[in-house]
Amino acid sequence: MLDKLRNRGGAPAAPPTGPDRHADLRARRDELAEQVAELTWDLGGLTYEMAIRDHFRVDVLVRRAAELQEVDAELGEVERLLSAAEEGIGGACRSCGAPHSRGAVYCWKCGQPLMLEAPSAAVTGVVTP
Repeated sequence: MLDKLRNRGGAPAAPPTGPDRHADLRARRDELAEQVAELTWDLGGLTYEMAIRDHFRVDVLVRRAAELQEVDAELGEVERLLSAAEEGIGGACRSCGAPHSRGAVYCWKCGQPLMLEAPSAAVTGVVTP
């Protein structure tokens, strides 16, 4: 299992294009769902083992929970992309390349804003007729 976690790192892939776009997203969703289930199972087992030994290592639990949260967040975004497939997919983050759904304001992966900010009239003092 640790080999799987080590191999899943690296640069995020750009969203697939062409006719297989949705098939690739469905395959990625299934892979991520399997990873979430396995990581949840492992975290629960680890917690149980620590509990029966009455020796909790919070740093280990937090690290494993963070891994689970990262994979779960990616799974959530892939599921949003699939549900929005009929209306069109938003694109990829300019900063990290992670896919995002239409209407997303911030990247789920790196937190960068996805929409360009326009100065408001209240700030600039210029009112457009």
